Amino acid sequence: MKKYFITAIGTGCGKTLASAILCEATGYDYWKPVQSGLDDIDKNTVSALVQNPKVSFHNERFLLKTPVSPHQSADLDGVSIKLEDFILPPSNNNLIIEGAGGVLVPLNFEGDFVIDIAAKFDCEIVLVASLYLGSINHTLLTLQELKRRKLSLKGVIFNGEPNQYSQKIITQMANCPTLLHIMPEKHIDNSVIKKYVNNLIWN
Repeated sequence: MKKYFITAIGTGCGKTLASAILCEATGYDYWKPVQSGLDDIDKNTVSALVQNPKVSFHNERFLLKTPVSPHQSADLDGVSIKLEDFILPPSNNNLIIEGAGGVLVPLNFEGDFVIDIAAKFDCEIVLVASLYLGSINHTLLTLQELKRRKLSLKGVIFNGEPNQYSQKIITQMANCPTLLHIMPEKHIDNSVIKKYVNNLIWN
């Protein structure tokens, strides 16, 4: 089983949309181990967007009520998150795993971070980077942390209005491939997902 961990340079960068595109393109299963907030469950969003019949959508290991960092949300729910609690869902398919927030979002007060889930399951990393003012710094810092942790990087997905200067310096300094560029979209449905499937570089 191949496992790809979808992380980002921060919250709201487009991990869920990127995950839907990757699932549609590859037919790999989807799993989000930790979901904070019940009003907008990412598994439901991805399953509504993906039409590839090969994809199965697995339940969260931790489904927390409050849309805040997992360590806080778990504490409010009276739940203890431990790294050893995470077990891969039963499947013979390859797997797209969506993280929560960015790389160093804490799971607990004991020093475990979201990115430790990727390390535990020996995942290849896909980094989603929004193109806002300041994103160069945030992206390069994130890539530096992934390198420090000796995690394998599949590539970067950019999200937002194009900025050739930001994209060029990020890919040049980090020596990493661009897998896809997602543009701002007024409405997201499966036709939009399939449009980006055709643009995805995945081999």
